[in-house]
Amino acid sequence: MAGRQSEQDGEAAARVPSRAPSGGWLARVRDRLIDPSVQGVDPDSPGFAEANRRALKDKPMLRRVFERVYGECREADERFFVGCPGRRLEIGSGGSFIGEVYPDVLTSDVKPLTFVDLVLRAEALPFRDRSLRAVYGINVLHHLPRPREFFRELERALHPGGGAIFIEPFHGPMARWLFPRLHAAETFDASAPEWEARAPVGPASGANQALSYIIFTRDRARFEREFPSLELVVDRPHTHLLYLASGGVSFRQLAPAGATSLIAWLERSLAPLDRWIALQHTLVLRRRP
Repeated sequence: MAGRQSEQDGEAAARVPSRAPSGGWLARVRDRLIDPSVQGVDPDSPGFAEANRRALKDKPMLRRVFERVYGECREADERFFVGCPGRRLEIGSGGSFIGEVYPDVLTSDVKPLTFVDLVLRAEALPFRDRSLRAVYGINVLHHLPRPREFFRELERALHPGGGAIFIEPFHGPMARWLFPRLHAAETFDASAPEWEARAPVGPASGANQALSYIIFTRDRARFEREFPSLELVVDRPHTHLLYLASGGVSFRQLAPAGATSLIAWLERSLAPLDRWIALQHTLVLRRRP
């Protein structure tokens, strides 16, 4: 895994706001592909998280994607937070099964779900100062309406040498085109003037998927001024074909499970093009010793 990697190739394309189309053939295709288990379910309700958890259990290809994502988080944890004491916490867990793969990770969510360990807000972590080794967030950061409060909590609760690992929507050309059309309840507005949400958002709706671009690429200097104890050590794009083929947690699987290995091989072969075709990126923040 590389260290400080810039994503300048995707910056110019990401400067133009993108929003989900209100109609047209893309919207019709999207609506036809929505998984029946989430059709009509409020994305901010516990029922949506329960449907996501069933999808993670029942769709082998999607489970493979998330197992790889969990491994990505643990690999970064073990590489960059060496020797750091404290607990490991996943925020915004929803239907996550990371606790089955890594039992030492506490799961949490803002909603009272029977399959998470804690109910909490990322902007008010119920942990003592310097008591956390690692915080994992998989497609969570862009859903936080007040990210500055969360970063202040990281500065407080992380042990020096520990950090946070985020998997977030990327800002390259493919991601910028696809994501607004994929999720009607979210936007991709790289020109948003502030990090904080401008309108009320729910736990899973109303989010700006460009937030990681805004904070860590466009406003990188501002982030470093405001949070000097948090160092960005990794910004790596990845993940495209297998995630698309799996349908994610909201859409029908688009390829047979037997094609998983072939699609994974194709994805690895296309890795040199990730700055243009990647859909997500891994970000690692480390609290300076």
